[in-house]
This record gives sequence, structure tokens and C-alpha cells, in this order.
Amino acid sequence: MVETPRAKARSAAPAPPTTAFSERVRACFSGAAPQYEGSARIQRAIAWRLGHLCQPLAIGPGPRADLGAGTGLLARSIAQHRPDLNLLRLDNCQALLETDPPEAGGSERLLWDLNLGLPAQLAGASLLASSFALQWLEQPRLQLDQWASQLARGGWLVLAVPCAASFQQWRQAAELANVPFTGLALPQASDLINAAERQLKLLRCQRLRFSRRRPQALAFLRELKAIGAQASPTGQLSPAELRRLQTHWTPSPLDCPLEWEVLLLLARKP
Repeated sequence: MVETPRAKARSAAPAPPTTAFSERVRACFSGAAPQYEGSARIQRAIAWRLGHLCQPLAIGPGPRADLGAGTGLLARSIAQHRPDLNLLRLDNCQALLETDPPEAGGSERLLWDLNLGLPAQLAGASLLASSFALQWLEQPRLQLDQWASQLARGGWLVLAVPCAASFQQWRQAAELANVPFTGLALPQASDLINAAERQLKLLRCQRLRFSRRRPQALAFLRELKAIGAQASPTGQLSPAELRRLQTHWTPSPLDCPLEWEVLLLLARKP
């Protein structure tokens, strides 16, 4: 439980997105859409946790949305815990949205690039929920600030996002192998917490740690590709660089834990 003083501030408008990277992200997720849910184990677990957090919330009238909804993991989890809530599902990848089509039941879908900010119809939102999406935006802190500004008084933000303390083992292996780190540059948890505190009252603020054993670098990189999470401003490694990375991935070929740091926020607009 975190309660801190807040300073009122006007949200800065996010800059227009760099379309090349936004398109690369969309292309990667489009290719992985058919198998996304079968491979996105951590994302599924976090979606369930966020849905559970929504269960006791007193949510008033106003727009409600799942930002970066993908295949609808979070929106469905919230619906399971709160059948009275109907969330608009926004995503920049049509293929992901189509894996959970409206005719199968559920809420409205909207193809939308969140790098542009939020659409006008979400002004005065009573609930903005997002899981594993903010890190793909080019200015995560500014976007979070804008999301908070769109909430109505008494509106809720429910958020989970992987942060910069993730994948230290991967970074160390890349440094030892003298090859580029090709993972996404994740936002600092402290920056996002500070952005949220400017306009919102934080009721829950946790840095969750997840670890999984990865005996080989290539196996882990294939898992990222299986869910479309391989997009990065850094180019791909050559076969020779991949071999060097694999050599330095872990001192023991039998053990290579990879860690995620996931920031979880539950906040309300006073």
C-alpha cells in the first residue's frame, strides 16, 4: 500500500510515433497471433491477477478500456471477475484482435496505435486497464501521464508492465560475448511510479519478480519470437554473434534463470 502527496500537473502531449518501429512491433505480433495465447504464460498469469484486483473496485459510469488488449487476456479476466464490466479493447495489431472476434462474445474492438495517445471517446474514463503493453510505446512515461489525465475523478488505473531490471542475465551474457543486447529497452519502474503519482493516488504499487530457467539462449529467444515480442530498435544478431552469446549465456549449461521485473499499479484519480 502506497500513499504519497500528489502535485497537480498538466499532461504533456506525446510526440508522434516513429512509424518504422511501431510497424515492426505490429508485424511481429501479427506473425505470432495464432500461437500467442498458448505461449504467453506470464502474461496470462498477470492478466488473472489484474482481473482479481478489479473485483472489489467501486467503478462508476464512464468509458472503460483495455489498452493494448491483444487477444483479450486481460479483458476476459476482468469480465470473469466482474461480469458487469464491458471494456473496449484497443490494440494496434488487427491479427491479435481478430483471434478473439466480437461475434464470439465480449466487448467492442478498436484498431488504434496507442503511441498517438488515447482516442477521444475515452475522455472521462472510469477504468483504464493495461497489461504488458506500455513498454511497446515509444514514450511510456508520457503515455502513462496522458492515460491518467483521461481518467474521470474516481476513475481507476490498473496496470502491469515489465521494467528495466528484467533480463540482467541476458545483458551480462551479451556484454561478455561482446555482442549487442537486442532486447527491448524497458522503462524504469521508478519513472512510471513518479508519473502515476503526479495525478493519481496509488493504492497498490508492487515490483513483482518472476524467474524461469532457460538452459539455452536460443531457446529463450525463440520463446520471445513465439509471442511476437522480438521487436527491438537493435538489429538481429548474426549466426556468429548468436554462437558467442550462447557460449557466455551461463556458466553452467544446465541452469540459466531469466528474471522479469513487473511493475503492478492500482491507482485512483482523486
